[in-house]
Amino acid sequence: MNIAFIGLGNMGAPMARNLIRAGHALQVFDLNKSVLAEFAELGAQVSDSPAQAAQGTELVITMLPAAAHVRSVYLNDDGVLKGISPGVPAVDCSTIDPQTIRDIAAVAAQQGVVLGDAPVSGGTGGAQAGTLTFMVGGSAGHFAVLKPVLEQMGRNIVHCGDVGTGQIAKICNNMLLAISMIGVAESMALGNALGIDTEVLAGIINTSTGRCWSSEAYNPWPGIVESAPASRGYSGGFGAELMLKDLGLATEAARSAHQPVILGAVAQQLYQAMSLRGDGGKDFSAIIEGYRPKA
Repeated sequence: MNIAFIGLGNMGAPMARNLIRAGHALQVFDLNKSVLAEFAELGAQVSDSPAQAAQGTELVITMLPAAAHVRSVYLNDDGVLKGISPGVPAVDCSTIDPQTIRDIAAVAAQQGVVLGDAPVSGGTGGAQAGTLTFMVGGSAGHFAVLKPVLEQMGRNIVHCGDVGTGQIAKICNNMLLAISMIGVAESMALGNALGIDTEVLAGIINTSTGRCWSSEAYNPWPGIVESAPASRGYSGGFGAELMLKDLGLATEAARSAHQPVILGAVAQQLYQAMSLRGDGGKDFSAIIEGYRPKA
């Protein structure tokens, strides 16, 4: 399949590599010239603009940092909608607010282009391994077209409903993840301060009612889970700034829906404080450092 892939960052690049490995022909665009050179060596066709990347393709995939980038990539004078042919499907895998993707999809529909959303979960490791979860918003027919391609980048492909519901699923999940990580951080730090061995405490939590992913697979206390960022100085993983971005999307969506998200708002403030301390580049599990005395 001839696919346009726009946005070759930490997530997009490994996703695109998996499509090349699966035998697809890619037309790529990114602002990073070095990554474009890498993909040229892999056999991809490098484009000068999103519009050029979309020309003559059978599917357009975008993976971008924020809503403003998605708007510009699709709607600018050199954007996707200037190059894509009517009837060619498109999907945005960025994490943005639900209304933005609905607005862009409405513009695309006016020229016969069906655009859906498919944000992902699984981090850079999942992107590299091809084990991502895709939360897809769009019609059943559009989902059927996208699924075989998404399965070459992910393991769990879920149809959430109409356009925008993929984003809803993503921001709700990540809000819960932030809240649960803060809860585990508080509990582990309290246990340590009161004198229990943290490995013993983690073992009890993980076989009791407090068990959750944040404790069992991604424990924020160093040395509990060897593969977790906490055991390598909170490097890699899912950056705190990205979590802060997602919490902002969740609280803004809640505001527009007049829906209270009290713990979500508190989590947003805690991650904002973490960013203000200069720790936004660390993994989000480093939130625990706010509960521990400085070394």
